[in-house]
Amino acid sequence: MSLFDAAEEDAAARVAPLAVRMRPRTLDEVIGQQHLLGEGAPLRRLVEGDAPLSVILWGPPGTGKTTLAMTIAHSTQRRWRELSAVTAGVKDVRLVVEEAKRALGESGQQTVLFVDEVHRFSKTQQDALLPSVENRWVTLVAATTENPFFSIISPLLSRSLLLTLQPLSDDDIRAVVDRATSDERGVEASLTPEAMEFLVRLAGGDARRALTALEAAAHKPVITLEMLEQAVDRAAVRYDRDGDQHYDVISGFIKSIRGSDVDAALHYLARMIEAGEDPRFIARRLVVHASEDIGMADPSSLQVAVAAASALELIGMPEARINLAQATIHLALAPKSNAVIAAIDSAMADVRRGLTGTVPPHLRDAHYQGSKDLGHTGYRYPHDFPGRVVAQQYAPDPIVGREYYSPGSLGVERVVSERLAGLREVLRGDREVQPEDVAVGYRPRCTPNKPEQKEH
Repeated sequence: MSLFDAAEEDAAARVAPLAVRMRPRTLDEVIGQQHLLGEGAPLRRLVEGDAPLSVILWGPPGTGKTTLAMTIAHSTQRRWRELSAVTAGVKDVRLVVEEAKRALGESGQQTVLFVDEVHRFSKTQQDALLPSVENRWVTLVAATTENPFFSIISPLLSRSLLLTLQPLSDDDIRAVVDRATSDERGVEASLTPEAMEFLVRLAGGDARRALTALEAAAHKPVITLEMLEQAVDRAAVRYDRDGDQHYDVISGFIKSIRGSDVDAALHYLARMIEAGEDPRFIARRLVVHASEDIGMADPSSLQVAVAAASALELIGMPEARINLAQATIHLALAPKSNAVIAAIDSAMADVRRGLTGTVPPHLRDAHYQGSKDLGHTGYRYPHDFPGRVVAQQYAPDPIVGREYYSPGSLGVERVVSERLAGLREVLRGDREVQPEDVAVGYRPRCTPNKPEQKEH
């Protein structure tokens, strides 16, 4: 390298963004992702063994995909070439591959080809990579934030090692910021404790976001919360994930849903998301609320809440905020009933008091030889009776006649209430079902006849 080239590189380094300047130079400097970098972990074996194995790095933004790719190249003294799937075409891919083949043939030097956002490559563009990966003309390091099983063609996926990166923890982000304020490549500033906590929440596991915000606020030796708020044009949400705010806000969230105030519920949801609350915690509370405060008044609420939790695991944040919002809106607008939790709590209270008793003989297991000798007979098979229900005792003797579930009069429970009343009458033997009742929905009527008992 000439003196002129060195001077240009130094000048470029000085004006480069802080996130670029602070990129680790070796694997040992990488913060986080220890499941990939620990002793004997896949990525460390790949680098230290200098094997020409292609990898696909899948993870959220700011978790170190580009950093790991560059570290692989620099640690192994390979040539480095980078393509962006947003701007590169098939021609660009083939040009890099030809250069790599030539370098491999002339000097034996291997090339690391880093393709950022590889999920944006078309099938044709991904197909163009296959020969170079299969013949190991290049070591492909492809980065994606999308599920590779949906966005990357199977032949390319099968020829590469898939490594999943996790969002950085709060401690990881603090370590990244601490290094940026103490390393000569970083900024000459320190943060107040309040500013540090806001920056950690603002980052949301994204190191690049944390360093970008830090650089924007680093105009004085000490960065305060107010300076950071001004720099990122975003107010700090006073929210301690281990303190009162955590419990107060989630309480306000659930009570707003219970009270059917959709606007207040959305406010608290937004407040938690902005403060960096663990979205899985929010999703779990929605699932609980769907049964605790809505239950059978709108049985679809549980499905919606579970679907939102599944969507969160599938696509992650920030996109999953939409799914959480949809579930919040659905639950807030749904008819309310606490009959489900009241029913199970009442039943459990009886069990704790010792009201258990034995299972009635006709309900006990009768699938083994000698069961009839023990009196396990008399079971009436409901499918043999009109309406698929028949009078017989199901509960143990100590709780016969006790009613745990008491549906309300809103939503689906209004229908459930009518059906339940009829079922209880039939089970007690007070009423019986006629076949014509089944065709129009369950509306039991009183008849004097009882069907012949049938044993199974």
